[in-house]
Amino acid sequence: MLFRASAKTVAVMALDGSLFLHLTDNFVHMHGYRPGTSEVRSWERSIPVLAAALHDAGLGDVEVMLEYALPLNSKRADVVLAGIHPVTGEPSYVVVELKQWSQALPHEDDPTLCHVDAYAHPVLNPIEQVRRYCEYLVNFNGAVADHGHRVNGVAFLHNATEFGVTGLREIERDGHGLLFTGERRGAFLDHLRSRLSDERPGAEAADELCAGVAVPSKQLMSVAAEEVRERTQFVLLDEQQVAYRMVLNAVQKAKNADRKEVVIVTGGPGTGKSVIALQLLGELYRRGVPALHATGSQSFTKTMRKIAGARKREVQDLFKYFNSFMNAEKNSLGALICDEAHRIRETSANRYTRAEHRTGRAQVDELLDVAYVPVFFLDEHQVVRPGEMGTVAEIKEAAAKRDIPCHVVPLDSQFRCGGSDAYLRWVVRLLGLEPGGPVAWEPDGRMQLRVAESPREMEAFLEARRAQGYGARMSAGYCWRWSPEPRPGEPLPPDVVIGDWARPWNLRGDRSVSGAPPAALWATDPAGFGQVGCVYTAQGFEYDWSGVIIGPDLLWRGDRWVTDRKASKDPVFRRSTSDADVDRLIRNTYKVLLTRGMVGTVVCSTDSETRAKLVELAGGSARESARVQA
Repeated sequence: MLFRASAKTVAVMALDGSLFLHLTDNFVHMHGYRPGTSEVRSWERSIPVLAAALHDAGLGDVEVMLEYALPLNSKRADVVLAGIHPVTGEPSYVVVELKQWSQALPHEDDPTLCHVDAYAHPVLNPIEQVRRYCEYLVNFNGAVADHGHRVNGVAFLHNATEFGVTGLREIERDGHGLLFTGERRGAFLDHLRSRLSDERPGAEAADELCAGVAVPSKQLMSVAAEEVRERTQFVLLDEQQVAYRMVLNAVQKAKNADRKEVVIVTGGPGTGKSVIALQLLGELYRRGVPALHATGSQSFTKTMRKIAGARKREVQDLFKYFNSFMNAEKNSLGALICDEAHRIRETSANRYTRAEHRTGRAQVDELLDVAYVPVFFLDEHQVVRPGEMGTVAEIKEAAAKRDIPCHVVPLDSQFRCGGSDAYLRWVVRLLGLEPGGPVAWEPDGRMQLRVAESPREMEAFLEARRAQGYGARMSAGYCWRWSPEPRPGEPLPPDVVIGDWARPWNLRGDRSVSGAPPAALWATDPAGFGQVGCVYTAQGFEYDWSGVIIGPDLLWRGDRWVTDRKASKDPVFRRSTSDADVDRLIRNTYKVLLTRGMVGTVVCSTDSETRAKLVELAGGSARESARVQA
C-alpha cells in the first residue's frame, strides 16, 4: 500500500496537503516513476471526501489503507478500511472504490460494463469492479481466506446523483458490491457504521490483513482442467473482465447478426492473457458454442492437452496450433481463441506441407476466416524468433480488407513476478528495451532478486528453495550446442558447460528420457529442474523461483550492452537475419527468461564484467544473500 494511518490522521493530513506529498513520494519509491496527473488529482479530490465521511460517521479510529496492493498482482484497491465488526467483534474490512464520475450509463448489451464520457471504450461497472476486488482478496490473502464474510465492498461515486448512475444498480445484489452516491451520503455513513465499530480501533485488524500470507497462486497449468471443464478458478479484475465480457458479447452479437467481429487483447507478460483465454474457452464450451484454443507454441499446446484433457480425452482436441486451419471451412467455429498471437507466422506452410496444401495464403487470413469471432491475445515485445509477425497493425489491416469490425482491449495490470511493476520495469530498463538505461534495483517486498557468482551457486540456492516447498527452474540464453537426444536409459549429454559445472539442456522430443520430462512439460513437471531450459520451453510459463544464466551472447561493455551473434547457437538465426534483428531478439529472449519467476529470480553471467554490473545494479546485499542462503 502507499500509505496507512487512522481515519482522523488521514483527515488532518489531507487538510494540510501533506498526505498527497507522502503518497507521491511513496509511489515514486515503489514504482520508479511519478504518478500521472489524473491519479494525483483523484487522490486530492476523492480521499478528503472519504475522510470527511468517516469523521461524520464517528469512525476516526478506523485504519485507512490507501492504494492497497492486491497480493500477487499489480492492481491496487483505492482504499481498504480495517476495523472491528460492531456485532460479531471480528475483524472487518471494507474495500472502497472511489470514482469522481458524475454520471455513467450501463452498456446496452452487458450491465457489468458501462460508458463514461471520459473514456472512449466501455469500462467495468464499479460495482462489479469492487466485487471482484473482494473475491480476489479472499482468494489470495490467508487472513480472510476462510472468512469471506469479513470482507465487504462499496463503490462511492461522491460526485454523482442517483439519476446520473441509476442504471448501474442492475447488478447490485450482494454485500461484496454496493454503490453509494453523494446524494445518498447518509446511507453510506449508515453502511460504514454497520460494518465498522465506532468504539474500537482498527489497527490490529489492519495488522492481521497485512500479515496474511499470500495464498499460493493458482497457477495456470494446475487448474487448467477446472478452467475448461468445470467452474472458474481465477477472478478476473478490471480490464481483464472487460476483455472477457467484450469477447462474449461479440460472440453473441455475431450469432444474432450473422456478422464477423475481431477482438485483439494486448498486454505484457503476466497481464493474464492466457487466464482470460482459458476462461473464455471454458465458458464458450459450457454454452455449447463451437470454439477452439490455438497457439504457435508446442510446449503450451501440449501441456494444455495433457492437463486439461487428463480425464476427458475430447477436451484435448480443443487445443490446436495456428497452422491447423489451412483447409478449415470458413466460419465453422463460433470463436477461435488465439493465445500468444505474437507468434503468428507469415504462412502456415513449412517443409513438410504437401504441395496441394501450399495455398500461399497468409496465416492470419486463415485464422480470421475460420471463426465468426477470432480473438487474438498478444504481446508485441515477446517476439523471439525471426518470421514471427503477430502485431496489432497486421491483424487490423487483415480485418479491414474483409470489412470486419475490430476491437482492441489493452491490459495493464500484471500478475507475474509477484505483481511487481517495479521488477518488470527494472528488467526492461536493464535490457535497454525502454529508454533511460539500467537503474539500481530497489526491493519492493513483492519480488526478490539475487545475483549468483556462478551457476553452481545459483543451483544450490534454488535447491534450497525447493527444499522449502517452492518450485524452481534454471534457464539460459541459447549459447551452447544442443546434442541429439540419447537413447532410452543413456544419460543426457551435459551440453551447458560453464567452468567445472555442466548440465543438460531440456529435452526436445515428445518422450521422457532418463527421468527427464518431454520438452512440452519441462516447465510444469518437477523433474524439469535437472535440465537447463531455453526460451522456447520457458515462454508462456511461470514457476516460483527462476534461475537465469546470461550467456556470452549478451555482454556489458563499458556503459552499454553488446550482443554477439556469433555466440548464439540458435539455429533460427540465418545469415539473412540482420544484426539489428538479432540484437532485438536476443534482448527479448532474456526479457522472457527474466520474467518467469513468481517469487524471485537468481541471475548469473558467464562474463566477469557483466556479472560485476549485475551485482552493482542489484545491490551488494542481493549478491551476498544468494551466496549465504544457499
